[in-house]
Amino acid sequence: MTLTEDEQQMVGLVSEFVDERVRPRVREFEADDVYPAEFIDEMRKLGFFGLLAPAEYGGVDVSTACFARVTEELARGWMSLAGAIGGHSVITYLIKTFGTPDQKRKYLPKMADGSIRATMALTEPGGGSDLQAMRTYATRTANGWSITGSKTWISNAAHSGLIGLLCVTDRDATPAHRGMSVILVEPGAGLTISKKLPKLGYRGVEACELVFDGRTVGDDAILGGTPNLGWSHMMRGLEVGRIQVASRALGVGQAALNDAVKYAQERESFGKPIWKHQSVGNLLADMATKMRAARLLTLDAAEKLDAGERADMEAGMAKLFASEAAMQVALDAIRVHGGYGYSKEYDVERYFRDAPLMIVGEGTNEIQRNVIAAQLIARNKI
Repeated sequence: MTLTEDEQQMVGLVSEFVDERVRPRVREFEADDVYPAEFIDEMRKLGFFGLLAPAEYGGVDVSTACFARVTEELARGWMSLAGAIGGHSVITYLIKTFGTPDQKRKYLPKMADGSIRATMALTEPGGGSDLQAMRTYATRTANGWSITGSKTWISNAAHSGLIGLLCVTDRDATPAHRGMSVILVEPGAGLTISKKLPKLGYRGVEACELVFDGRTVGDDAILGGTPNLGWSHMMRGLEVGRIQVASRALGVGQAALNDAVKYAQERESFGKPIWKHQSVGNLLADMATKMRAARLLTLDAAEKLDAGERADMEAGMAKLFASEAAMQVALDAIRVHGGYGYSKEYDVERYFRDAPLMIVGEGTNEIQRNVIAAQLIARNKI
């Protein structure tokens, strides 16, 4: 897909930000798991939080393909920064697509400039990818809804001013997903946010547990104004989310490939650069091929979404392939670097710690295969 001139300039702006501001300093934040407030503030000013917000609400309003490229560039610098706009952008998309006029007016301008940052809350401590086993529920009250339950591994939870919560609003519905709603919840009494959970990678940006103990909201907090439509809403949002996760994987994989290509030219053994040894050269060739294939899959899914078509299969394929490719490319970059790849003096060890998140996040790859198979059959019934 060809980006517009303005979109190409946006991607160039992000690439410049990454090369000049992020990559030289990422270790300052990553090593000690420090929240990158300085980078986040710059991202706000540059408009990165408004990528999917309509222009009429102050957003940049780029295509999904451009959003994917921006995400890739951010992740090439530091995957955590791409994560900082991930859930936020999904909730922006949901409000833009399904929100009431009042919800759009209330949230989108502040989400576009980053003064309100949003996150989505799906995963539960005992549920994982099994969203239909969800136990967080909202009960009707005289003035709205009272929410009880917990969510875990919620990125950016401590710094978010809005949570897009998927929960049960009709516990008698059959099947269970017909009784779910997306509720727009702001922090307040009845909601406890835990300290950040320790993680292998994806450092700097926090992941927390949310405990809802009678958090009350009005009827106007139901996305779109009508309850029990949340499953279809969120599944559409997850198409954006999975394209975003695939793009994060692309950024990590591309950074690993770039570092490997550079090192393979600088490092010599037996009197020649190591890339000239067939074992290393073949490794680089396979790494580059995987990343190109992953990028094409991701942009194909983005093009489907931009055309208004269903893209759950395509987004699942992109997420599945790109994340597995990034994991392998990160490992192969360590192989190219030899013993230095295991050292914290080189960035390739960080890529190897960050890459697994994309395999298990936004629906595990095992779940992605189920989604792909189900859609493959649905689209080719005999």
